Amino acid sequence: MKIALVSPYEISTFGGVSGHVRNLAQQFVTRGHDVRIIAACDDDRPEVDGIPLFSLGRTFEFHASGSVAKLSLMIWNHWKVKEYLKQEQFDIVHAHEPFAPFAGFNVLHTAPCPRVGTFHAYSEGQMRMFLLKPILQRMFSTLDGWIAVSDASRAYVSRRFPAPYQVIPNGADFPHFSKPRPRRPEFDDGKINILFLGRGEVRKGLKYLLGAFDYVRRDGYDVRLIVAGPQNPDPDSARYMAEKGLGEGIEFVGSPSFEDLPSYHHSADIFCSPALGRESFGMVIAEAMAAGRPCIVSDIAGHRSVIGSPDNAILTTPRDEMSLKKAIIHLIENPDERERLGKAGQEKAREYDWPIVADQVYDYYEKVLEKSRKR
Repeated sequence: MKIALVSPYEISTFGGVSGHVRNLAQQFVTRGHDVRIIAACDDDRPEVDGIPLFSLGRTFEFHASGSVAKLSLMIWNHWKVKEYLKQEQFDIVHAHEPFAPFAGFNVLHTAPCPRVGTFHAYSEGQMRMFLLKPILQRMFSTLDGWIAVSDASRAYVSRRFPAPYQVIPNGADFPHFSKPRPRRPEFDDGKINILFLGRGEVRKGLKYLLGAFDYVRRDGYDVRLIVAGPQNPDPDSARYMAEKGLGEGIEFVGSPSFEDLPSYHHSADIFCSPALGRESFGMVIAEAMAAGRPCIVSDIAGHRSVIGSPDNAILTTPRDEMSLKKAIIHLIENPDERERLGKAGQEKAREYDWPIVADQVYDYYEKVLEKSRKR
């Protein structure tokens, strides 16, 4: 099958939707399919991971939902996209986050073949979707298939744009994270290590974990907080640390490479994701579960989608330091529970292994193509 995978985001930065597209492309290539990536790119590379790339041009930063996204504004070369799609004769075009400007508008309206959209986003509010519905409806009407990465994202998009969505989760490299590794020497001193992994954005909730960590230390527990992702705390967390005089026992390690990342998981006794909301899935949780780490996560829709069952992680109240403190102390004092949660979460994470996810996506392609042939 000849497949076009479309991303509106900067493709050379691995992570998020772009990382999903790159991993999915690799899975299809290993199965013998002919794959092209259509995406924004800030340099002139002709391929990504050995896969041919049609660039939608350089990106600009957009601030939305407490996050920063790098998106293409290529709306003036519409004819180039149309000519490329006509020339390549794809069997199927798969656009990720089709409502994000402007890749979907360029590609979906001109693709002369069946089109699938995967919806990754989630938000507690609906106002933006309501205001933009007249514009987005034109985009939505071009689709022949609809995928949502979680029950949370399906509920969000289907409220304004109903369709028979197929829920197919984000993928995780299960073997990469589950392979046992020794503790990193700098964290192998007998302390209980708590790992936070996420971008330096207020919505990731680091401020509340810092508060909970401070309470845990004041209660006499010998703990360390490892903060991976940001080199420095987000503005809310920085102010909080300054006001409380926090610093001791907190290690900001920056953004580890993909190769090194599992070594941080396997150096941790507990993984915490205290995000405040607007999470459709929680990729960092799936990876921590694959590594066999007991997880403490905010009780929000996207996180519930990842863990599957309350038996697979501890759910805490968002924006509640005391709820986090209680969960952390519970796991510190109960090593058997840490082991049980680690095993349960790892078993759930097997469902997110990339070969399994890619098979589900490809099976969905075949259903869409069969439906298209009948029509």
